[in-house]
Amino acid sequence: MGQHKASKIVDCTIRDGGLVNNWDFSVEMVQYLYSSLNEAGVEYMEIGYKNSPRLLGGADSAGPWRFLNDDFLKKIIPQKMNTRLSALVDIGRVDENDILPRSESVLDLIRVACYSKDVDKAIDLVEKFHGMGYETTINIMALSNVMEKDLLENLAMIKDSPVDVVYVVDSFGSLDMSDIQYLVEKFKRHLPEKKLGIHAHNNMQLAFANTLTANQLGVEYLDASVYGMGRAAGNCPTELLVTHLKNPKYNLRPVIDMIEKYMVPLREKEEWGYLIPYMITGTLDQHPRSGMALRNSEDKDRFVKFYDKMTTPELVHDK
Repeated sequence: MGQHKASKIVDCTIRDGGLVNNWDFSVEMVQYLYSSLNEAGVEYMEIGYKNSPRLLGGADSAGPWRFLNDDFLKKIIPQKMNTRLSALVDIGRVDENDILPRSESVLDLIRVACYSKDVDKAIDLVEKFHGMGYETTINIMALSNVMEKDLLENLAMIKDSPVDVVYVVDSFGSLDMSDIQYLVEKFKRHLPEKKLGIHAHNNMQLAFANTLTANQLGVEYLDASVYGMGRAAGNCPTELLVTHLKNPKYNLRPVIDMIEKYMVPLREKEEWGYLIPYMITGTLDQHPRSGMALRNSEDKDRFVKFYDKMTTPELVHDK
């Protein structure tokens, strides 16, 4: 299978993986990940969210990667390496006054996640961040639930915005390779000047295959996480991209080292990856939150009961 020459891996272990363990990563682990990814040749590390605690609850209980603080970041990463740093923000949850100009920040890339109905707000933020010198992306979530006419309207607005990269996001892990091909071709047709990215979830064991499919079609920015760590079924594994993409600068050993040292012990405490409840939500094209609730309950392995509940047309209220 041919590889598209231009590819950039965006490692989301801390940001997306934080959804699994409430961002409870030690400073040592995050620093070790940064130097491991740098040694592995990975282009970007997403080190957390840059949302505002004032606009979103949970700051007191979450680890520091949930609401990144610039002074904290400068202490953590006193010496920038080749791997660039990224943070994600959500519409309505970020105060742009909390964002320093890029020249004063450790961050290089700010990614804006939104639903289809809020693309106008995402573009507004992108214009501000762009003006501060950042690289920017727009990640339209839950594309599998977006009507065609709405998507075309979104793409028309994005086409004229300054955003650098536009992401195809398979939020529910429900898409297969032909779906990815369909979406990527549509994005390419309507956004001829923009670079594209892919963020795949592994509910159907297709995150890696979908990412490679997108890359062969010219999608350049490939989201991944070490050992696949991400919410629910997790993401495309960074180690698979590092070893599979044809790029002499990529080096697998540091990622294997990171997995052995930190991810294997973490996986014994926290659960993520391909599991039947997430397969069920994926095949039904639904958000994994119901599967996550099941895995946190007494009934965590009662898959048939969960399947029946999820596929019953009428709503059944549990007493």
